[in-house]
Amino acid sequence: MVDTPDPGRGKYKRYRAKRRLRAAKAADAAAGLAELRALRIGGETPRARPRSRWRRAGKWVVVLLGAWLGVSLAAFVISSLTATGVPANAVAALSGGGVPPFSATTILVLGSDGRPPGSKEAGASSDSESGASRSDTMMLIRTGGGRTARLSIPRDTLVDLPGYGWQKINAAYFYGGAALAIKEVDSFLGVKINHVIVINFTNFPALVNSMGGVNWTGGCVDSQISGGVDNGGYTLILPKGTHHLDGYQALVLARTRENLCDPSWTDITREENQQALFSAMKAQVLSPEGFIRLPWIAWNAPQALETDMNAPTLAGVAASLAMFGSGTTAVLPTYGETFGSVGDVQVVTSQAAKQAAVQQFLNG
Repeated sequence: MVDTPDPGRGKYKRYRAKRRLRAAKAADAAAGLAELRALRIGGETPRARPRSRWRRAGKWVVVLLGAWLGVSLAAFVISSLTATGVPANAVAALSGGGVPPFSATTILVLGSDGRPPGSKEAGASSDSESGASRSDTMMLIRTGGGRTARLSIPRDTLVDLPGYGWQKINAAYFYGGAALAIKEVDSFLGVKINHVIVINFTNFPALVNSMGGVNWTGGCVDSQISGGVDNGGYTLILPKGTHHLDGYQALVLARTRENLCDPSWTDITREENQQALFSAMKAQVLSPEGFIRLPWIAWNAPQALETDMNAPTLAGVAASLAMFGSGTTAVLPTYGETFGSVGDVQVVTSQAAKQAAVQQFLNG
């Protein structure tokens, strides 16, 4: 039987459920898309929010680090402009050299044994009406071009000083200041000196303190320089082990060669301790604590140094030392002897040993 449309009821339409579902889905999708766009415009996309926060935090960290470095650089430059330089004759005695950290340069570091004004300590300057002092520290540093090396020269090393006969090498600074010391080291070792640094021991403790002190490990120490602190000198007493030294303690250790706790200490031991302190200071500067203290370190460093180098060159040397590690460290090989009126001296083991030490210093 076939159904026939009733003419009285008129025409009718067929509605399909599938079309309704499709239309509803399309409407829902459109609404969702509109909502998503609104959220993105308002910056509230759920997945984008955490990423945006991290990016903003990272940018602020970079900005703050850059500002901290900028403050440190400004302090370094201003301090360099106010720091004491070296005499013109010392600058004239230097040889032209490379530009660290890009090419190698050789620096002579001298530490005077002069006493600060008002000190009751008897000093080497007492035997000279001019008030001149001898160099307690003589160290060569070569840095730049991918490497770093250090060579210490014992202060009592016997040399034939032009115009003054046989002397300890530290007498060069006494008779002719940094200029004669530069010339003597050049002549004695055959090493061209490009720059010179004279450590100001009066300001040295402030530099170490600005770093937060330094770590040193060794045997027991009982140092009574110039009769100890009770007699206007310096005293340092340390048991065996690792110690965190402040500026005063680091200075006394750097100057100590007679140790009542260990009579075997000599000038060579002092040179080795100075090398260890140099490494400890470098490690402290490169530590997280050193970065926090960087503006104070940057200010105190030039104040503790008298040098021919301007701020950019000093900064290049600092960057080179930071980039190229500790490198090779050595003390010029010598042995003890008593030499006429000069007294107890250190004599170079042999010319071959001296040349080997110099070649290691220059070429690694």
